[in-house]
Amino acid sequence: MTQLFQVPSSSTLTFHQFTSQPKAGLYVAEKSGSCLLSQRHVRNLNVSYTYSNLSSFTAKVASNGVSGQTAESEVLKALSQIIDPDFGTDIVSCGFVKDLLVDEGLGEVSFRLELTTPACPIKDMFEQKANEVVAALPWVKKVNVTMSAQPAKPMYAGQLPAGLQTISNIIAVSSCKGGVGKSTVAVNLAYTLADMGARVGIFDADVYGPSLPTMVSPENRILEMNAEKRTIIPTEYMGVKLVSFGFAGQGRAIMRGPMVSGVINQLLTTTEWGELDYLVIDMPPGTGDIQLTLCQVVPLTAAVIVTTPQKLAFIDVAKGVRMFSKLKVPCVAVVENMCHFDADGKRYYPFGRGSGSQVVQQFGIPHLFDLPIQPTLSASGDSGMPEVVADPQGEVSRTFQELGVCVVQQCAKIRQQVSTAVSYDRSIKAIKVKVPDSDEEFYLHPATVRRNDRSAQSVDEWTGEQKLQYSDILDDIEPEEIRPLGNYAVEITWPDGFNQIAPYDQLQMMERLVEVPQLTPA
Repeated sequence: MTQLFQVPSSSTLTFHQFTSQPKAGLYVAEKSGSCLLSQRHVRNLNVSYTYSNLSSFTAKVASNGVSGQTAESEVLKALSQIIDPDFGTDIVSCGFVKDLLVDEGLGEVSFRLELTTPACPIKDMFEQKANEVVAALPWVKKVNVTMSAQPAKPMYAGQLPAGLQTISNIIAVSSCKGGVGKSTVAVNLAYTLADMGARVGIFDADVYGPSLPTMVSPENRILEMNAEKRTIIPTEYMGVKLVSFGFAGQGRAIMRGPMVSGVINQLLTTTEWGELDYLVIDMPPGTGDIQLTLCQVVPLTAAVIVTTPQKLAFIDVAKGVRMFSKLKVPCVAVVENMCHFDADGKRYYPFGRGSGSQVVQQFGIPHLFDLPIQPTLSASGDSGMPEVVADPQGEVSRTFQELGVCVVQQCAKIRQQVSTAVSYDRSIKAIKVKVPDSDEEFYLHPATVRRNDRSAQSVDEWTGEQKLQYSDILDDIEPEEIRPLGNYAVEITWPDGFNQIAPYDQLQMMERLVEVPQLTPA
């Protein structure tokens, strides 16, 4: 079982320290399973911009020092003992302590822990530990902890269609080959996330052969239109919102590729999804126009790859992994379906072994999950009730629970990496860059970034001639805002109103600051 780690009560938080290694005893991480947005090593920690979502009390602690004897600071100091087991950062630094109210006279303390997702796999442990550490304060007689989750919001900063603006994470389930159980994985993953407490939707992107109408049994099997808004109202089954071309009353499509791309785009972007923590997209087989359209139109958070043990499946899956890699969509897990079956006390592998592990090893995907050949799994797909709903305590459901925890954890990690990948430190007037999945951290001069813009406004698209001159940009220019743009770039707003798209790859090629002023530890 995942454990929460505590640091000695004498340890303190340092808000203005430059370090490349975690403090001994403070940042402890041995097991995964967390959903907190936090950094593995807190570097260049500056409360004014790195953790802009800290509560007012956290900011007070940062200014007065954790050793202050105020009741609020004592409570926050106690809560800072609770360390996230995966990222090694305390919950106060993460900004999850909200609405802190202290009545020292009555000895009553109340606060809210706002996690990044209602599907956090260790939320009960956080609640229990928070109660314990605050109740241990000598003057505290009553503790009231409430749990909540952040409002659904995409990490993509661009102009999204209205239907996608309140979706936190979009997960692509892909195989690039038909018949390997991709739809089975997508549907059961979605209902597992819903069982964990998340708000979930499923989008069946296979117009030629939609599977969703067979795998679930909603009471209303026809999508409805909102004539006034010209939007689609999804159908629903057991609390999960559903959209599929199969629910459009058209059956299976017979149309050319460009028309299919348009249909998928319309179904996905004009649907009234509402607030969702996770939208699971059941991707169609292949790596053609339809798949590329989905990946480019939709801000995918991550992808789950489904394969089978055969070598032929691996060849097709490898194409899909490379497609996601080029489009900067991280693949967080591999599900190897139809791996084995048990009979007469032995385990048999009828299709061979190794395809899933080969994907993991060759492409560095961190997690591998095996699904057995099980008649009930196949039967549930035909009956209209997902296996994780029909048999929530079975072997298959346990595997999907592990996959669900992995997806929640990895999405939180990706969102944190993206949200803190590029930031501006006004105290040293430098742009800090730490590209996701890279240990390298460096600084850039704002004027250097602005002068290296490669858009049509700065460089002639036909001749390659530089239109933006060096002298056009002042040396003391500062960015007004930096926002993540999917998993591959940031959008920087400058004082002249120009919005610059700066891909991570381009930032890594720019001239770097060698000497960066260091802040004195508080």
